[in-house]
Amino acid sequence: MFQRRQFLKAMAGGLMVSVLPNLSWALAPAGYQRLLVLIELKGGNDGLNTIVPYASADYYRLRPGIAIPREQVLPLDERLGLHPAMAGLLPLWQQQELAVLQGVGYPDPNLSHFRSIEIWETASNSQQYLSEGWLSRLFREQPTPRGFAADGVVLSSQALGPLDGGARAVVLSNPQDFARQAKLAADQGRAGANGALGHILKVEGDIRQAAAELGQPAKPVAAADSPMAAPRPAGAFAQAVSTLADTLSRGVSIAVARITLTGFDTHGNQLPTQARLLGELADGIALLRARLQAQGRWDDTLVLSYAEFGRRPRENGNRGTDHGTANVHFAAGGRVRGGLYGQSPPLAGVDDGNLPCAIDFRQVYATAIQSWWGKDARNVLGGRFAPLPILKT
Repeated sequence: MFQRRQFLKAMAGGLMVSVLPNLSWALAPAGYQRLLVLIELKGGNDGLNTIVPYASADYYRLRPGIAIPREQVLPLDERLGLHPAMAGLLPLWQQQELAVLQGVGYPDPNLSHFRSIEIWETASNSQQYLSEGWLSRLFREQPTPRGFAADGVVLSSQALGPLDGGARAVVLSNPQDFARQAKLAADQGRAGANGALGHILKVEGDIRQAAAELGQPAKPVAAADSPMAAPRPAGAFAQAVSTLADTLSRGVSIAVARITLTGFDTHGNQLPTQARLLGELADGIALLRARLQAQGRWDDTLVLSYAEFGRRPRENGNRGTDHGTANVHFAAGGRVRGGLYGQSPPLAGVDDGNLPCAIDFRQVYATAIQSWWGKDARNVLGGRFAPLPILKT
């Protein structure tokens, strides 16, 4: 007999699933046909060395050992520029497909990795504890269409993050592995009329449907999207991007993908570590753009970065930075209205303090929910948060 324990054990082999007991599969509006790609910068990226205020004497005062030399910065305007490892993003900036969101955070910030990422991924207040990811709440209230293979896929992490607690989400290493693991889970057995096991069978059916769709042979793609078209960036992040692009090339319908790039907790020896990670990030986003342009999907893709927090303006004694508050994040896509948003870091007079919040992170989520998907964000986010004007009409 098919047992719940066997089912969950099979899931641990490489597939994670989170499904609500009474999920409604009524058809949703077509807004979910637009893809949201979330990129988690795990550990808390240092925003000041990502979007560099190279015209600020205070920046160089606060960071005598780790500031990016002015001559190495890739200028975006006369005050701010990209880290030199992020040259891969310059074409997006020049085509006005890259928005820089400055000062993203929330009131009364928490500087614990565990608690702050929980706040970001559940979209809670700093003193509020929620059990569902913000995307799980959204898909429970306003489900994805019946024909979708899943609500979302998660790459480079075993944690479901914003898809935890209810969404029909899968952890995906590659499309073939997903199909194998799903078939293993589905073939464990059959349940009788028991209500609890009946729910497991419904979950099983969802998995079987998703596995069938993700296991389909890839559709013909343009030459530019061929694996032999051009060299691709190396590394786990680029591999995750390629896996996502390969999955989408099969015609699979999902609303969201979450990719994690880890290693940003740079308390010491920050310069080489962050340079490597930012290079991976920029090259990975550029790769995603190239692959999805070839598939004709870039205009219907919105890429958003997020992290648990930023870093302090002043460097520490280990040529690194400690946990801070407001941070810089990116939005990219064919429909993004490129430019600078929020508030440039006010560094004058800063000593050991933190940077102020100019954009509530829930405004970023409201942009995705309301402006991108055309859904109601109020219940999901626990109130009204004004979307950012970063999308073309």
